[in-house]
Amino acid sequence: MTTVSDETRDVVPAEPSDGGQPDGAHTDVAGTPVSEHDSDADEAANGPAAEDVPAADTAGEQSGATLETAGQDTSDAPADADDDAAGDITGAAADDAVEADSAPADLASDDNLSTPAYPAADDSEFTPVDEAAVDASGDAATPETTTLDTVSGDTVALERDAPEADALDDEAIEADLDAAGDPGPDAAVAGTDHADTGDFGTGDLGTAHAGTDLPGPATDAAIVPAPRVAGQLDPRDDTWWKSAVFYQIYPRSFADSNGDGVGDLNGVIQRLGYLELLGVDAIWLSPIMRSPMADHGYDVSDPRDIDPLFGDLETFDTLIAEAHDRDIRVTMDLVPNHTSDQHEWFRAALAAGPGSPERERYIFRDGRGENGDEPPNNWHSIFGGPAWTRVTEPDGSPGQWYLHIFAPEQPDLNWENPEVWADLEQTLRFWLDRGVDGFRIDVAHGMAKPADLPDMDLSNAVLLSNDDDDPRFNNYAVHDIHRKIRAVLDEYPGAANVGEIWVDDNERFAEYLRPDELHLGFNFRLAKAPFEAGAIREAIENSLDAVLSVSGTPTWTLSNHDVAREVTRYAPVDPATGELDLERGTRRARAMIVVEMALPGTVFVYNGAELGLPNVDDLPDEALQDPVWERSGHTERGRDGCRVPIPWQGTEPPFGFSTSPDTWLPIPESWRSLTVESQLEDVGSMLSLYRAAIELRFRRPEFAGDRVEWYGAPEGCLAFRRDEGLLVCALNAGEEPVPLPPGELLLISSPLVDGMLAPDSAAWLV
Repeated sequence: MTTVSDETRDVVPAEPSDGGQPDGAHTDVAGTPVSEHDSDADEAANGPAAEDVPAADTAGEQSGATLETAGQDTSDAPADADDDAAGDITGAAADDAVEADSAPADLASDDNLSTPAYPAADDSEFTPVDEAAVDASGDAATPETTTLDTVSGDTVALERDAPEADALDDEAIEADLDAAGDPGPDAAVAGTDHADTGDFGTGDLGTAHAGTDLPGPATDAAIVPAPRVAGQLDPRDDTWWKSAVFYQIYPRSFADSNGDGVGDLNGVIQRLGYLELLGVDAIWLSPIMRSPMADHGYDVSDPRDIDPLFGDLETFDTLIAEAHDRDIRVTMDLVPNHTSDQHEWFRAALAAGPGSPERERYIFRDGRGENGDEPPNNWHSIFGGPAWTRVTEPDGSPGQWYLHIFAPEQPDLNWENPEVWADLEQTLRFWLDRGVDGFRIDVAHGMAKPADLPDMDLSNAVLLSNDDDDPRFNNYAVHDIHRKIRAVLDEYPGAANVGEIWVDDNERFAEYLRPDELHLGFNFRLAKAPFEAGAIREAIENSLDAVLSVSGTPTWTLSNHDVAREVTRYAPVDPATGELDLERGTRRARAMIVVEMALPGTVFVYNGAELGLPNVDDLPDEALQDPVWERSGHTERGRDGCRVPIPWQGTEPPFGFSTSPDTWLPIPESWRSLTVESQLEDVGSMLSLYRAAIELRFRRPEFAGDRVEWYGAPEGCLAFRRDEGLLVCALNAGEEPVPLPPGELLLISSPLVDGMLAPDSAAWLV
């Protein structure tokens, strides 16, 4: 365990190098070089680590577990030998910590601010150790000993169990972990050891679900639900999703175990130790169901099977069991808006002809014009081009048109047909009975269509986007579908769902989060906000307001498989070269993960974000696979740039992702400095920052509360604190250093400058 010391209390991570990651050397604010030292030496100097302190369940318990406020007199509070050796923030160390009254009230050089810099939200000082923390004998309760790392300043040494020797599949990375042993001053946060939620392993081998027999995908014959294979991770915990950190896995880009150049489920299993080390609560698997892969799995031909590209059902069952053994929940993508054109339902619809029951499962219409040569309306596809394709009837004549809001290979289902819901219910139960902990519902604002299919305003038609007046989406009948889905999930305690909802109006957005609909709804405002304090604050306030009316839980994400990576989005153009300044984009991405993790609610991390990967916008044309590329007539390159496979180890592509050099998308050579291996032991790396932030978010009581309180802040900055735990987060999105808010520094994204918060950086204080 390490603590803030007299000599190095202001040490923070080194500035990022040209490669985008910080250099290994660390310097305190006085300019004195600080050497790294090993964990054994640190333990000898500071004493053994204290036992884990589970996060409190109530505000009262949480307030009693806070660290002593800097400058607080604790001389009357006895400490045991371990605490004395460990150097808790008391006595001399506390005197040198960042004191509540030491930060300037405003910027002395700025006479134009209408409000002081960082005044307390209610003009009160930050709460010291609560009186409730004093036990019956009058002794102060020992606070949790999470502190700033003496050496690195940016990462945090915590009392967590070290990962087991086989936590990571790569032998090289295992060796690094073995060498690290117990977490010391140079190590980042150790593996996941969540609070007492119980481990259900493969779960309750319950009986088959009672209920109505459901028709299969191509027949009306009754199918009896199969017995449950496994249970959810912890049926006793039905609110875990309210503060969870989800990790999105794009399976074809995560880890390839069989050398075909495409990631698979065995690859995920082999990397579960890494996810445990990262500290995430759940994984979200992008589509793994059987598919022709016209849209990389979002065109499902059999929703109750695993595509052979990724593995099989036995492998998936193993993944669930092994993830649950590590206290990691497994959620998966669900695609209810459409199927593949290779789905047996759609093949039957083409063969059956107009007016048949088979065609009633989809949206077929006669064309407009004298001979039906024109589409039924003017709708465009999200991917470009018309949203209608004309079929050739069984007799060879030109026939009806079918609707596909996405690619022609993705025909939209007709949700007015009860067979469609019956089939989805069967799919839900199929996966929930295997132990899946929930779903991410693709196009959750889709599915329902207006009966008259009115024309759309083409002046607002944008690729990969929609607005609130778009008749293709957000029709009120969709809420009945979500109520049916929720009713099924409620039969599986511990399961939850999150919807992809591209709806801007807060009132309309909140409708999806009513108690009988979705548990969570993706809100993309923070991901869409530029790196400007005003825009970021507006996105946060709007996202919180969007769920307030229904007492919902906000969600936060900075990127996903459809959104350009944050390092690239935040990178300004270098005026000297005309190219993106990815080094600055990296600093800003570091700052934004500190902001995001400080917010109440649920966080989603896209695989590779924790490595600081940029978008790859110079993929060869011949490598592009996103259907947007073809549908746009090669005018839009699509989303492949954010889907490039993860670099794991080594110095040459494919960096341990696969044994094949021919990966499904090429990995740039410049990523050699961004591999997991290169970042794992680097306390200044993006990976170490993520691990520290996730660990602190899980352990510290200061993260309590569902609201934030805003501070006054210098121009180009923002600061807020959690309303119950009183964690303070400050962001400097300006061009000059600014004073820190009052409080004790807990985590910082980039080095201080003369004791002040640097531009493009963020900090946590308590």
